[in-house]
Formats: sequence, C-alpha cells, structure tokens
Amino acid sequence: MNPLTEPQIAVDVYRKRRERVLATLRANGGGVAIVPTAPEALRNRDADYPYRHDSYFYYLTGFTEPEALLVLDASAGPDAPASILFCRAKNVERETWEGFRFGPEGARKAFGFDAAFAFDEIDAQLPRVIANRPALHYALGASAALDGQVRGWLEAVRAQGRSGVSAPAAVHDLLPVLDEMRLFKDAHELAIMRRAGRISAGAHRRAMAACRPGVREYELEAELLYTFRKHGAQAPAYGSIVAAGANACVLHYPAGNAIAQENDLILIDAACELDGYASDITRTFPASGKFTPAQRELYDIVHAAQQAAIDATRPGATFDAPHQAALRVLSQGLLDTGILERGLFAGVDEVIAERAYAPFYMHRTGHWLGMDVHDCGDYRERGAPPDETGALPWRTLQPSMTLTVEPGLYIRASDKVPERYWNIGIRIEDDAVVTETGCELLTRDVPVKADEIEALMQAAQVGAA
Repeated sequence: MNPLTEPQIAVDVYRKRRERVLATLRANGGGVAIVPTAPEALRNRDADYPYRHDSYFYYLTGFTEPEALLVLDASAGPDAPASILFCRAKNVERETWEGFRFGPEGARKAFGFDAAFAFDEIDAQLPRVIANRPALHYALGASAALDGQVRGWLEAVRAQGRSGVSAPAAVHDLLPVLDEMRLFKDAHELAIMRRAGRISAGAHRRAMAACRPGVREYELEAELLYTFRKHGAQAPAYGSIVAAGANACVLHYPAGNAIAQENDLILIDAACELDGYASDITRTFPASGKFTPAQRELYDIVHAAQQAAIDATRPGATFDAPHQAALRVLSQGLLDTGILERGLFAGVDEVIAERAYAPFYMHRTGHWLGMDVHDCGDYRERGAPPDETGALPWRTLQPSMTLTVEPGLYIRASDKVPERYWNIGIRIEDDAVVTETGCELLTRDVPVKADEIEALMQAAQVGAA
C-alpha cells in the first residue's frame, strides 16, 4: 500500500464502530474483545494466494495488512488505551520485497487507535491486557489457531494467580454483536456499494456487447475482469459464473471453455469487490442478441417474479416475503407453460405447498449482502418464540439492510417437460437496500427487460460490423 496514492482513510467511521462495540460490551459487564485479521494462504511453494483481509477486522479498523489483530478493552480505565492494534513492525528489508508497512506508530496515527504494538509482541502483551478483566469476547471456534492462542494467554494469566492476578472468568462469542452492526449499512458503506454496483453493471454491459455465437465462456469472463480492474475494483467479489446453454442450469457453474451456440442463453453471475464491499449481479441474455420464443416466455416469467419480489422488499415485511412473492409468480408460470401439468394441481397454493416448483427453482430469492457476498446477519429473529413448526420467525426488514433479489428457473432436459424449454437456465439478480418506503436498487445500470437487452446487443453488433 502506498499511503501517498491511496484514498483517504475514513478514520472517524472506523473509530465510531469501535466505540459502538465498546459501549455494547460495557453495557454487558465489560471485558476484552479480540478481532484478528485473516492469515495469508499459501498457493504453492513460494506463491501465496492474493491476500484478502478478514471482514470483521476491516469493518472495525480499515486496516488491510496481514498479521494484525485488534484488541478492544471495555474495562480499561479512563487513562488506559481502549483500542489497541497489533501489526507488522517497520522493516526496511521486508518492505523492499513486499511493499510499504505502516508499522505500529504509523498505524496508530493513520487509523486512530489508542495504542499499537508490533505483532511479535502479542504473546507478551495480551496476557497483561486481559488480566483482571471479567470476560473475553471473540469468534469462538472460528479459528483453531486463535483458540490455541487464547488458551495460551489465559494460561499465562492463571500462572500469576498467587500474585493476586485473575484470568477472565467467561468467554463469549463476539460475532452476534458484530453481525448485528454489519447488517445495517451506514452512509459510508452504501456509497461504496453504489459504486461497486455501477462498476459491476458496466462489466455486464460490456459482456453483453461482446457476446456473439462462437465466443467462449472464458472470453466473456475476461471482459468482466477487465472492467472490474479498469474502474478501480480490487477483485471479483466471488468466482464468476459464465454459463452458456445447458451450463446455465448448473447453479455454481465456473466459467469454462464451452462455446456459445446460436440459440444458447448466456447466464452471467459476476460482480466486483470494491474497498472491501461486494456487489452481486446476474443477467441472462441470448448469445445471438435475440431471444427465441421459448426463451422469451420463460425470461418474462422470471423478470415478473423478480419485480414481485422487489415490490415486496420494504420495511415491515419479513425477509421471506420477497421469496414468497417470487414463488407465486414462478409457480403460476410453470403451470401456464405446461412445465408443471395443470391437471395435477388445484392452483398455485398447492404447487407451493407440495414444493412442486423445486426441480426448477431450488434456491431462495435472496441473501444479505455487504462486505461478504453472502453477508453476515440473522435471517430469523434470534430469541423470539418459535412458531407451530418449531421455527423462529423470519427477520423483519428495516431501512439500511442490503440484500439480493434473484429468482430463476432452470429447466433441464426431461421427458416430463415440453422440449422447447429444455436446457434453458435463467436467473436475474439485483442488489437492493431497504429504504423508508420500499427499496433502492443498486445495480440497475445494466438492462434487465428483454427488449432492452436485445437493443443493447443488436446495437453492439451493428457497431462492430
């Protein structure tokens, strides 16, 4: 990282988040919270995978270097540090090979911590910090390595018992506190997510414009990756799905070598990560630039299902409401097309009750979105009374929650299905933030209506002629 060219660090944003965690811990008796970043991962021999920080750690620090750990001491006295960072020490030789390091003092000043130490001092400092504190708070069981370190620090404190020093008497899972905070996006986060959505939408437009019969899936993936990096995104938010023809019926199909045929649909589920935040877009379009009648029929059903789900994404609705809205439209479409035999069902309610749609729509209509593409946060009301089936009630949507809206239909070849629909896979996905009156879509800078998709692709074909 070059501090002269990187965007300004949002110091106050990260400081306020740390203060919120500290306030929550103080309200629950105090103690010390420990939040490590992610370890580096070896790819093979001397080559590492590209480094990506831990999302919880970054949420509270904005710090992206490896070998770092945050300590929040909610029991610290008025003159003692409450936020402490451990990070790599300055090292001229290593910086020659690996690039700039802030070092403890540089990180303390740049990111607004109360104190900072070199990472190799952690085993000496942590027992001192946690001594005589009532509790430890960290991600229990998330890392065997961290669990082992915590045991070592506790043992080091207990060894001082004859001197009147006591170890924390309780260990609590910190993640529910952080998950609830991350579920509601602040203005800083939403600004980044809007820009990530625009970059990802531009990548989808570029892929649509580049598509022709004869193109390989990996060529379209290259158009996506180029656009992400061209516009400042650090990486894809997840492995890109670029699926031609029958491959679109495989939900997590990786971009491969298949050649797009004249009458294939192309399903692309791909988006960028920008400044630690994911976007998530899926579009489905005809390789030729023109939907066949059967493709258009199913596409319009999925599009209508998505619109119904978007209309249901509003404050006061449950997380499940968009899914149920989409299910009704999809189930009716399956009956109308004859993919499900009308005579076997009294209507949509019976299709849903019997889950007869499931062979053609086997996933939910959305998930939380944020720093992680499948972001943290409860989908059901923690601590609420269960319903008659024993399940907890679904979470109620509130302003500033962000989620995807992504219905689909996947029709594999089968004697039970009209042949004109065989090997058609369609998904349409956008990102939404719940507002006071409904929801705002973050990813609509790429066409979604079938006519608009055809117009974009045909204009690109004319321009290339």
